[in-house]
Amino acid sequence: MAKPKSEFEDLRPLEFRDPEAVLDPQKMYTIYEVGRLLQGVDPDRQLDVETENVLLDWAIPWMIQHSETFVFAEPDAEDEPGYYGLAGE
Repeated sequence: MAKPKSEFEDLRPLEFRDPEAVLDPQKMYTIYEVGRLLQGVDPDRQLDVETENVLLDWAIPWMIQHSETFVFAEPDAEDEPGYYGLAGE
């Protein structure tokens, strides 16, 4: 349910970091790893499904917004996610 803004002590602007500030240009990542890195979480950390879904809710639109910045590689197997990395120059 919606709350009045006055109930919150700390209102901050919504800011997304640039992909170059989040990803190593020499590596390729799964969407799950991108979601973790975008939120400052270790990309190898195991998370529960609910948390992983929230991170994906943030990562997918961020990647779409910066789609020209990314390259894609096919997954190792059909039941695994693909890999994304910075396009570079």
